[in-house]
Amino acid sequence: MDILVFKTNLTDTKRIRDVEPELDVHPHIIEWNVDLHDRDKILRVVSNNMIPEAVETILLNAGYYCEALE
Repeated sequence: MDILVFKTNLTDTKRIRDVEPELDVHPHIIEWNVDLHDRDKILRVVSNNMIPEAVETILLNAGYYCEALE
């Protein structure tokens, strides 16, 4: 199990709802959440064998910024 962390521009619940369906149904994502109180609007993804680029692509395709943090 891996925990992936991303900086995003998901600044409110409406934006989170825009990406929720894709994140919820992805077969490698166990759970995820967004910290709206963090200045970087951190997205944390718990997954099995998922590469960060796959999460970035989901958000980018929905029109949002997403960058993996180390």
